[in-house]
Amino acid sequence: MDTERVKVLLVDDDEDDYVLTRDWLAAAQGTTFDLDWVSSYDEAIATIAQCQHDIYLLDYRLGDRNGLELLQAAVAEGCAAPIILLTGKGDREIDIEAMKAGAADYLEKTQLSAPLLERSIRYALERQHTQQQIRAQAELLNVATDAIIVRSLDDKVLYWNKGAERLYGWQAQEAIGRNPNLLIYNESLVDQLLEIHTALEQTDTWQGELHQVTKNEKPIVVYSRWTLVRDRQAQPKSILVVNTDITEKKLLEAQFLRAQRLESIGTLASGIAHDLNNVLAPILMTAQLLESQMHDERSQRLLPIVVTNAKRGAALVKQVLSFARGLEGTYTNLQIKHLISEIRQIAKQTFPKSIEVQTNIASNLWSVSGDATQLHQVLMNLCVNARDAMPNGGTLTISAENFTADEHYARMNLEAKAGSYIVVTVRDTGQGMSLETQERIFEPFFTTKELGKGTGLGLSTVMGIVKGHNGFIQVWSELGRGTEFQVYLPAVAVVEYYRQTEQDTPYGNGELILVVDDEAGVREATKTSLETFNYKVVTASDGIEAIATYAEHRDRIDLILIDMLMPAMDGITTIRTIQKLNPQTKIIATSGLAAQDKFHGMTDIEVQAFLAKPYTAQELLQTMKQVLCSQPVGC
Repeated sequence: MDTERVKVLLVDDDEDDYVLTRDWLAAAQGTTFDLDWVSSYDEAIATIAQCQHDIYLLDYRLGDRNGLELLQAAVAEGCAAPIILLTGKGDREIDIEAMKAGAADYLEKTQLSAPLLERSIRYALERQHTQQQIRAQAELLNVATDAIIVRSLDDKVLYWNKGAERLYGWQAQEAIGRNPNLLIYNESLVDQLLEIHTALEQTDTWQGELHQVTKNEKPIVVYSRWTLVRDRQAQPKSILVVNTDITEKKLLEAQFLRAQRLESIGTLASGIAHDLNNVLAPILMTAQLLESQMHDERSQRLLPIVVTNAKRGAALVKQVLSFARGLEGTYTNLQIKHLISEIRQIAKQTFPKSIEVQTNIASNLWSVSGDATQLHQVLMNLCVNARDAMPNGGTLTISAENFTADEHYARMNLEAKAGSYIVVTVRDTGQGMSLETQERIFEPFFTTKELGKGTGLGLSTVMGIVKGHNGFIQVWSELGRGTEFQVYLPAVAVVEYYRQTEQDTPYGNGELILVVDDEAGVREATKTSLETFNYKVVTASDGIEAIATYAEHRDRIDLILIDMLMPAMDGITTIRTIQKLNPQTKIIATSGLAAQDKFHGMTDIEVQAFLAKPYTAQELLQTMKQVLCSQPVGC
């Protein structure tokens, strides 16, 4: 979408709302939005019928008619473009009806902002593109030759074509004369077969999905069309059955629905995590500051408890964010076999003796580019889950091999791309999982463990880390036979290692810092911490106040620390305005969202660093020192 032009139609009877929407979309980065506007229901119906726009924004209030009626009419007329309904505050029933009618999203106008509107439009277009890909891929499956079978009225195969041979594995000479119900059905479909025969007696036809099996007992799904063939005297003669294999299509649909559900959960998790980080940040910084200033025995005993638990809360939020948007890490080229060796050693020393640990690593294993700590966490988490699945002992096997995904494999796996991968497999011989459990294992806070024995964040964190490394995960499990996780990581050529060193907390030299954040607790904690370490601080509670404060002190301000998500005027707009006043201004951006989100819409602005909330005072001071010393003057 970076070079794409998107045509948008706004249906709203308020010209002020049109002007505001136009200005918001005009400021969007990476995509050019061409906005058209109509102000009445009748104009909208006529314009939508021309199908000339990529997306539609419908205001609910349109004089005598309303946007919900317009939405329903547009969908009924076959409008394929996404439609977003703009509603008033608290119109919950209208929002629900809009989604039932086919809306891509609904937005409350009282809470609408430029980033929210742009994000909703982008998500709606991305979802539509994904759905089109799914349909296009599924249509490819229909090109294959169908299985054509002719059955006698007493359930004998009269004709069995080559398509049936390929689909089921039974040759024609093996199938003809036999009962097809015994060849390709199992006992669970007896009731459905009775339903089919009843329909044939009443209407001569039936069509629908059937779950069948091949000669090798492989389960498949077919779309089946049955027709009762009559002779010239209209007497039933035989039954024509045409079956289309839709097994892969159903798998793709399941992948898509699972991805949609996880995306929705991830969006919710991001919003909650952002608010929690704004609560934890001032607690953590204030407690650390008090530790250095209060030396009585009681304070020295209690304050570390506050710091420890605030960090635990931050770590928990970070785990949720790692699922929602992935984690940022220090990436180097490394050999997975070294991590596997470490995990194997840990497992052998700490797991019960009843669990046998085996490894199988390819001798010519490729390297990957990744964060060693995060990948260690992935493998450790999967091995601990395997241990818990084998309370009575068993075998834990960790293997790694090279894998090349071709275009066909990529088409059949939504998260895969064609290319070279390292596949790390963690397999246990434990209890296994039901299909229902497998569908939910990557959701945050979902756990099958007893209360107090698991947070339900382990596998969601694994998913976030793997996605952050541009990889994907496949899971196989069967009750009573064990579970297998396959982690696919993109391969690279060479190996490097890194070490991370801690730094002392640096002091300032009296520099003036502008702190911009809509959370009063964050502002005050940050101000106190900076002043303790020899900085001068002025604060602003939103973007508008920040611009005014900067204009007043522009010759003295050395650096700006600014939150990216604020009401009235967000961080991006504020930074863009300040950089027009002074392009050389040094800026550190902060956010309670994951690191990947920080650059959204920031293609035309420059910030020197980014800090994810909640950050410690030491992290803040070290980052500021690095930024201020990027052009050393008295550092």
